[in-house]
Amino acid sequence: MFKGILIEKDDAGYRAAIKDINEAQLPDGDVTVRVSHSTLNYKDGLAITGKGPVVRRFPMVPGIDLVGAVESSSHPDYKPGDQVVLNGWGVGEVHWGGLAQKARLKGDWLVPLPERFSPQQAMAIGTAGYTAMLCVLALERHGVTPAHGEILVTGAAGGVGSVAIAVLAKLGYTVVAVSGRTEEADYLKRLGASEVLGRAEFAAPGKPLGKERWAGAVDVVGSHTLANVCATTKYRGVVTACGLAGGMDFPATVAPFILRGVTLAGIDSVMCPRAERLEAWRRLGADLDISKLETISTEISLADAIPAASKLINGEIRGRVIVDVNR
Repeated sequence: MFKGILIEKDDAGYRAAIKDINEAQLPDGDVTVRVSHSTLNYKDGLAITGKGPVVRRFPMVPGIDLVGAVESSSHPDYKPGDQVVLNGWGVGEVHWGGLAQKARLKGDWLVPLPERFSPQQAMAIGTAGYTAMLCVLALERHGVTPAHGEILVTGAAGGVGSVAIAVLAKLGYTVVAVSGRTEEADYLKRLGASEVLGRAEFAAPGKPLGKERWAGAVDVVGSHTLANVCATTKYRGVVTACGLAGGMDFPATVAPFILRGVTLAGIDSVMCPRAERLEAWRRLGADLDISKLETISTEISLADAIPAASKLINGEIRGRVIVDVNR
């Protein structure tokens, strides 16, 4: 038996609670991992609170991230004792996830824990940080360099935004942060933002084209914010889109794309191929200042994850939340 958060949905309603789980209940997989830490992401917040249709099967253990030691394996790449990390692949949505003391997974979903990071540091990065790195790699792939100008990061006080700012600043980019939490301005500047703008000027419907300012952007918000970012991006600039915290709609025009040659690059972290995952984690090891992880992250217990989920959805938590599943 082991402990985990179990989400259930039946005639009694939708609920999430800490439960004792029998190992025989674990889903199919060729690697069993004894989990040490998981995280709390926006998607996990939606799953635990039921405020979004994230969970596709019931019962479900949430948690799109995990780190831990292999307990047993029939996969050729892993043996007992190996330290591994998992991000995405539908875990916590259609396959039991990391907010439990054990997980059974497909070995092809795992990557080795990078030597530079402790388990806690890997989860301080987690899916949010790995997604942020995918955004940075996309900007680089499209030729955006620090010399091209400012990079805008929306939802800046969240997990993706926090890591994106830290990485971009270390790489020499001038980063402008957008946040609805003005009280977090000092935090964002400590991470490397040169300027902090309020969310309000991006959240309302805007013009098809605005004054050119951004060489590139990392957007986690979507909706009017993404439309306004695209409308104010420079000629041949690049906007990476990886979230929908403000909505799934995209009320924009084609003007930025056909008149300024702006590129809108979609970033998917869930089904991202293994080679790109390994490269993202390699670059995080090289380009993320580890000392910033203490500023970015807080650690909570497994039981604390359920009330923290509501706070996360309400925008009351900054940075990354590490969950110690064994306390």
